Amino acid sequence: MSYSDAFLKEILARTKVVAVVGVSLNPIRPSYYVARYLSLKGYRVIGVNPGHVGATLFGEEVRGAIEDLPAEVDMVDIFRRPEAVPPIVAAALDHLPNLRTVWMQIGVEHAEAAAAAEARGIEVVMNRCPKIEYQRLHGELRMGGFNTGVISSKL
Repeated sequence: MSYSDAFLKEILARTKVVAVVGVSLNPIRPSYYVARYLSLKGYRVIGVNPGHVGATLFGEEVRGAIEDLPAEVDMVDIFRRPEAVPPIVAAALDHLPNLRTVWMQIGVEHAEAAAAAEARGIEVVMNRCPKIEYQRLHGELRMGGFNTGVISSKL
């Protein structure tokens, strides 16, 4: 899928509360460090993982299911296999009145679930990482030697 920088930047700018579905408490797992990065950038991050219910992660209690999330969640970031996506998206559509974005991590795509969300006016991003996109769009990857294509006066 191809997404414009403006589309991705607008999503990242308006999002306030992110539910990370499939979050791990293990700091070397990608779901952990993506959630941590987003929390450090000012997002309220709420983990969803039935194996870690009740644990505290970045100041928030880990929830067992989408149905246990507060209404304020406006983006769901999915760290699960593609075949697990449809029930996650269905639950998010049913239980999150402020949902505006369904984001599927790198390697995660599900066209039917995406179409169901888009039919309800929810924006969908597939096969991308919000941490990487945030860094790329804000020039942070340049420090690692990447040409981001973003011109800024930051060093």
